[in-house]
Amino acid sequence: MGPKGVVGLAGALIVVLLVLSSVYIIPETHRGVKLRFGELVETNIQAGLHFKVPVIDQIREFDIRVLTMDLPSRQYLTVEKKPLDVDSYVAWKILNVDQFYRATGGDEFRAQTLILSRVDNGLRDEFGIRTMHEVVSGQRDELMHTLRDRVNETSIKEFGIEVLDIRVKAIEFPGQVSENVYRRMATERQKLAQEFRSRGQELAEGIRADADRQQTVILANAFADAETTRGEGDGEAAAIYAQAYGANEEFYSFYRSLQAYQNTFSSKDDIMVIDSDSDFMKFLKSPAGAN
Repeated sequence: MGPKGVVGLAGALIVVLLVLSSVYIIPETHRGVKLRFGELVETNIQAGLHFKVPVIDQIREFDIRVLTMDLPSRQYLTVEKKPLDVDSYVAWKILNVDQFYRATGGDEFRAQTLILSRVDNGLRDEFGIRTMHEVVSGQRDELMHTLRDRVNETSIKEFGIEVLDIRVKAIEFPGQVSENVYRRMATERQKLAQEFRSRGQELAEGIRADADRQQTVILANAFADAETTRGEGDGEAAAIYAQAYGANEEFYSFYRSLQAYQNTFSSKDDIMVIDSDSDFMKFLKSPAGAN
């Protein structure tokens, strides 16, 4: 290849490089601004293929999708001056690229710092006019919506940023306050437990007293029934004994003597000193009982 060919090739290469450096593409998820010698000359460049002056022009791209930012845990005071540790996050996006760039210089970290400052002040104000109960449960959603609308209005006007949502992830008591709250809760539970225990003991005493009364009544009735039955049995036995005695006086006398012997000599160690001619010994000397 001759000198002219080399020069032509070099020229073509330079042209290609100039064309390539003159073309840029903005993705669908981004918008751009054009700077010329550091000065803003075009803003809110839409997605697609665009051209610029090589070397002179500089393109900055910004993500317009919804972004989230976790806020550092901060402590706020309620209307009762009770401290609460609050963790929250913010969902936001760039709404106006031109305004965003002019307010933040295109620095996303600076944008987050500005949002954080507004949210921090807003949370402090909103917590300061509500009780702990309202913050934790009663008006929590209302608080977030009010704060979001308030911060969003300022952010759109000043920074071109739309704040889509502000949410509290966790609300906790500081360490010392938590210990005091847990201690108070434990005391209340112990007091409640003691009340239940006292009621239980009172009911137990009542049940026990009623059971003792019923036991006394049942035993008295049973004893009365037993005495009645025993009396009836003794009456029947006496009638039978009388009938048996009347039928055979000698056998009855013999039977009664046997019972007397059995009761008297129940143990081999029993000793009785009596006259051998007594009536008690007559059946031992003769089965017929003759003297």
